[in-house]
Amino acid sequence: MKTIPALFLEQARIRPEKPGYYERIDGRWVPTSWKGYVDQTRRAARAMIALGMEPGDTVAILGFNNAEWAIFDIASMCVGGAPAGIYTTCSPSEVSYIIGHAESKLVLLENKAQWEKVNAERAKLPKLERVIMMSKSEPIEDELVMTWEQFMAKAEGTPENVVDERVAALELAQLATLIYTSGTTGPPKGVMLSHENLAWTASCALSLTDVNEADWGISYLPLSHIAEQMFTLHIPLTSGASVYFAESIERLADNLKEVQPTYFFGVPRIWEKIHAGIAGKLAGAPPMKKKLVTWAMGVGTEVSSYKALGKPLPFFTNLKYALANKLIFSKLKPAIGMGKLKIGVSAAAPISREVLEFFASLDLIVNEVYGQSEGSGPTTFNAPGAVRLGTVGQALPGVDLKIADDGEILVKGPNVFLGYLKEEEATAETLNDGWLFSGDLGVLDDAGYLNITGRKKELIITAGGKNIAPKNIEAALKNFDLITEAVVIGDRRKYLSALVCLEPEAAKRFAQENGLEVENLHKAPKLTAEIQKIVDAINPEFARVEQIKRFVVLPRPLTVEDSELTPTLKVKRRVINEKYADEIESMYLGAD
Repeated sequence: MKTIPALFLEQARIRPEKPGYYERIDGRWVPTSWKGYVDQTRRAARAMIALGMEPGDTVAILGFNNAEWAIFDIASMCVGGAPAGIYTTCSPSEVSYIIGHAESKLVLLENKAQWEKVNAERAKLPKLERVIMMSKSEPIEDELVMTWEQFMAKAEGTPENVVDERVAALELAQLATLIYTSGTTGPPKGVMLSHENLAWTASCALSLTDVNEADWGISYLPLSHIAEQMFTLHIPLTSGASVYFAESIERLADNLKEVQPTYFFGVPRIWEKIHAGIAGKLAGAPPMKKKLVTWAMGVGTEVSSYKALGKPLPFFTNLKYALANKLIFSKLKPAIGMGKLKIGVSAAAPISREVLEFFASLDLIVNEVYGQSEGSGPTTFNAPGAVRLGTVGQALPGVDLKIADDGEILVKGPNVFLGYLKEEEATAETLNDGWLFSGDLGVLDDAGYLNITGRKKELIITAGGKNIAPKNIEAALKNFDLITEAVVIGDRRKYLSALVCLEPEAAKRFAQENGLEVENLHKAPKLTAEIQKIVDAINPEFARVEQIKRFVVLPRPLTVEDSELTPTLKVKRRVINEKYADEIESMYLGAD
């Protein structure tokens, strides 16, 4: 098995002129060939060596996805080091913690705002030797700082063959990258992934998805997350597929329409936003068009039931599909940037079955993946032709999966991490005899498809001693267009309650239809009655002890900026419990 850096260098020889990546410059997508991509990375690696970087050293990267992020990351692996990505939303103390914990000598920053975070904490970072600014950054006058151009110029002092020697010396068991968990509790832990972890997982993903050199994707989710690294770095570097670097999250919808990727990875929140946008437009469509779309969606559902299992379409179904595609799908899919999509993937958090079924009805099968950083990203996958909606798929080939007596999911395979950096106790708790104790709860069906039922650390223990996993209850609430987030409360309480956040576009529609003000909608009795209908609709799906008795509608959605969500959009339950303590207590007045 070859390492990712070795496979990457080969791309310059195999397909030198094919585009490796695209950036949007002056209103157009400008390609850089694989040869150009490799040359830039080799130059960055030589510069790192000139700055004294030795095998085993680390670098840190803080900025939105772009070519320089990727080049710096790959170059550090080429020289025998390990990169550590940092979420752009991290505070100065969080940034300082990761740089210091990883003992990074070099740090790549996107702009002045990120520099100010490092500068505020520089006294706590004695091992930090150089800060390199990305090329679009404002000038920074400081002896610690160098521009991207100054950094790349340092390569002149290092011969080309030194990079080849460093890459040849890499060992599969060697540390390749550090993934710092976004941390719903406590400081982030540095997940140590080896070259084997990355190379094996990328190869396995390619075997399951058929992504190849003719494909292209779009990079927009945080590159400090292992899933985005797989789709932006390791899978393309292994297969020769091209990557488009999105301009920003805000520009994603426009960039998607321009790029029309053949593969697309989205966390559930992204798929839910696309779903809400389409549903909103369909709600306002003229009656005849709405009727036609409804018919096409029925055909799409029928067609997807065959496609999901890799079965050929019956003759008459195929005829209906051809007509539905001509009239609806061939126009709707390009309008959302999915006109050429071969495979869409959802991961990093639970996604409701209803959202998956909605996309399936539009001839878009979203393949759900389950995994974590400690497993190099994927552990199970609803592979094309073997999709079972409502599950997170089957174990990857070569990965062993079992359920412990207490319901915890255990994983063993070439994707399982080396351990946590400088955290022997945490490593011992998570790794035992090669088995990764995931912390997630699940069940396997008779065909080996995994259903996630909750997270051990998020179990609610009621005053009556009942153990309840909130995930499925929250997912049921979020199935309704009006609700974008729900947080179930009930630890050491007599009954369950919920904090509910409204989906902005659906909330606007509801306000307009009912003559209400959007700003104070969360206080409106009509809105309360509508949410009560939703609660009444989902409660019968659960045991009496799992039913929601009361709720509070919050005035705005939860955000990363307010530290209510992690950068991967997971709810920080401790923060929510503290921040909304008054609202929570109001739901239990008179209950004790």
